[in-house]
Amino acid sequence: MTSSPLAVAALDLATAHEIPSVLNHSVRTHAYALLHAEKLGLEYDPDLLFAACVLHDLGSAPAYDGPQRFEVEGADAAASLLASHGRTPDDIDQVWQAIALHTSPGIVERRGAVPHLTRLGVRTDFFTIAIPDEARAAVEREYPRLGLDHELGDLLVEQALRQPEKARPSSWVADLVREAG
Repeated sequence: MTSSPLAVAALDLATAHEIPSVLNHSVRTHAYALLHAEKLGLEYDPDLLFAACVLHDLGSAPAYDGPQRFEVEGADAAASLLASHGRTPDDIDQVWQAIALHTSPGIVERRGAVPHLTRLGVRTDFFTIAIPDEARAAVEREYPRLGLDHELGDLLVEQALRQPEKARPSSWVADLVREAG
C-alpha cells in the first residue's frame, strides 16, 4: 500500500464515509488488483490505482448519495480529491473512468491499466476470478468480509428505491433491485 499524501487522503475519505464491510472490500480490491498487475506485467501509477480501488464504492455512502448512479457519484468525488492534490486532468480521468466504469464489463477493460486493474480487483473480491486460496485467505484475514455480500447490495437497493433513476434498466443496481423484489 502506498503512503503518499493522495493515498492517505483517499483512505481517510473512504474510512470516514464507507461502512466497514465496504471499506474492507475496497482495500481488498486494491490487494487483488496488485496481484493481477504483477501477473499481467501491467505498468500503472500506484497512487492512481490505490485511489481508484479504495474509492470505487464511495457512491454507496450516504454522503455521496446524489442523483447520479453510485458509480458516477463516487467517480466525481474521487476526481475532486485528485484535483485537490494537484493531479493532472489525465490522471483524474483515469481514476474517474476506473470508478465510473467498474461495473461495466467489456468497456472498462479497454480504458487503460488503472481501470482494468480496478475491475479485476473487484471481480476477484466477488469470486468471479479465481486466485489461489492461500492468497485470498491472507487478504481476508487482514480485511474480513464483514457481511459485504449483503450490505453493499442493500445500500444500493435503498438508494435506488428512493431514486429509481439510479437503477438504469441494464445496470448491476437494477439487477439487485429485481433480486430484492
